[in-house]
Amino acid sequence: SMEGARPPSPGDQLELSVLEGQPDEQTPLNGAAEVVPFSAEEPRPAPVEPKSPWSSCNRTLFGKCKLWMAITFIFVGFIVVIIISLCLLGVTYIDEDENEILELSSNKTFLVMLKIPEECVTEKELPHLLTKRLTDVYSSSPSLNRYFTSVEIMDFREENATITYHLQFGVPSEDDSFMKYMMSEELVLGILLQDFHDQNLSGCETLGLDPESLLLYG
Repeated sequence: SMEGARPPSPGDQLELSVLEGQPDEQTPLNGAAEVVPFSAEEPRPAPVEPKSPWSSCNRTLFGKCKLWMAITFIFVGFIVVIIISLCLLGVTYIDEDENEILELSSNKTFLVMLKIPEECVTEKELPHLLTKRLTDVYSSSPSLNRYFTSVEIMDFREENATITYHLQFGVPSEDDSFMKYMMSEELVLGILLQDFHDQNLSGCETLGLDPESLLLYG
């Protein structure tokens, strides 16, 4: 009962006042700081990686341009310049001999007389074979193929075993140096002699091998 309760003694009051005066353990010391417990999920500081030998190439020269980008650009540009130069050189290169346009306003005629060997005098196809042979020789000649016009049989005599051909070339008019060096009798005859020595005519292997059996008149 309230009447039977004993009033607190002076010692109990002193002990109670001491307990009330102790600071709360949860109260921050400065009144503002908070104790945040350490979380295992907090990211740890990244390990320091060793410096790459290419790191110097990643230096920024200006703006966003790095050193390796500048080196690559210069190298690619150098290759492009070389390719363009080669293309232009191939387009602009002109072979004067191949692209020279001559006005062939005149005709030059040669007579070629061949002495037919005895073993092939009776060969009926010989005149035709020789016509084709002379046509192939001069139409494929690097020096005369542009000027060669035609070849025709002028005379075929079985009694003295000779065949005479008419060779015709187109030449520039009034060009003495051209006639002297490009259309000389020595050149026209030499091309035919060389061809007979390189390849014999089928059915008449000795034809043209003797220089005296092949004559040319301009």
